[in-house]
Amino acid sequence: MRTLTALLLFSLAGLACAQERIIVDRAYVQDAAKRNVLILDARNSVEYKKGHLPGAISIGDLAQVLRNDNTEDFLANERIEKILGTAGIDPTHEIIIYGQRGTWNPYFGQYTMQYFGGTQARVYHDGIEDWISAGLPVSREEMKRAPIALKLKPNPEASVSTRDVIARLNRNDVQIVDARTPREFAGEDIRAIRGGHIPGAVNIPYEQNWVDPATPQKLARREVSDTLGMSLKSVEQLKALYSGLDPSKETIVYCQSGARASETAGVLQQLGFSKVKVYDSSWLGYGNTLDAPANNATFFNVGLLNGRIAS
Repeated sequence: MRTLTALLLFSLAGLACAQERIIVDRAYVQDAAKRNVLILDARNSVEYKKGHLPGAISIGDLAQVLRNDNTEDFLANERIEKILGTAGIDPTHEIIIYGQRGTWNPYFGQYTMQYFGGTQARVYHDGIEDWISAGLPVSREEMKRAPIALKLKPNPEASVSTRDVIARLNRNDVQIVDARTPREFAGEDIRAIRGGHIPGAVNIPYEQNWVDPATPQKLARREVSDTLGMSLKSVEQLKALYSGLDPSKETIVYCQSGARASETAGVLQQLGFSKVKVYDSSWLGYGNTLDAPANNATFFNVGLLNGRIAS
C-alpha cells in the first residue's frame, strides 16, 4: 500500500509539475522570445561570441562569475546584486536559460534564480545544438539590457547548509541524492580533505538523466559525432530512475560544489518532487567539515600528491 501511495503521489505531482515547465523545448523558447522573455546564455563569453540565440544576453559562465573561486559558494549578496542588476537580470521574472546540450550550466543558472527568490526560471536542456540543428538563426551581436536596481534575499527553501544536512541525518522525512560519480561516492576519487559520502545518500550520477550517460567519453574517442546522447531520457525512464525516492519527502541533492546537483534538482522538480533543495557547499563543504559523519571516509594523501608532482 505504501509503494502504491508513493507511485500515485509521483504521478499526480508529475502532472502538476508539467504545468510548471521547469525544462522546456525549442517551441517553448521560440514562443517565449516572441513574448520578449529574457533569454540567458549560461556558457562562457568565448562560446557566446561564436554564436548565440538571437536576443540572448550573457554574463559569462554563471558558476564562475557568481561564485567564490576557493569555496565555490555564492559571492556576497551585494556583489551578485551588482552583477545581475548591471545586466538587467531580475531573478523573479521569467527567464529561459540555455547552454550546450545536457550540461549542468543552465541548471545552475535556474537554481541561482530560485536561490534568489525566482519561480519562473526555465532550462532549455537541448540548448544551442538543438537550435542550430533545426536550422534556426544564431547571432554574434552582443546584447545588452537596461540596468536595474536589485535587492536580493536568499530563499531558504532552495538550499541547505552543511549544518542543515547534519541535522537531517537519519530523518525518515528526508532523502539525500549524491549526483557524483561512483568513484567519488566510494571515496576513491578524493576532491576534498576527505573522500566518501554523506550517510544515507543514494548515488545517482547526474549523467544518468541522459539518454546515453557515456556520450562525453564516446565523443572523446570519436565513437559519436554529436551530443544527442546527452538529451534527457523520457519522463517514464526518469521516473524509473528515481523510483526509489518519495516525491513528497524533502530531497537534498549534492555533488562536489552544487553544480552537477543543480541538474538533478531541476529534473526532480520537473518530475514533481515538491521539496527539492540543493546542498550548495556539497562535498567540498561536507568533506572538509571533519566532525561531519561520513561513509567510506578516505583522507587526502598530501605526501602522495607531492611525490607524484615531483616525479
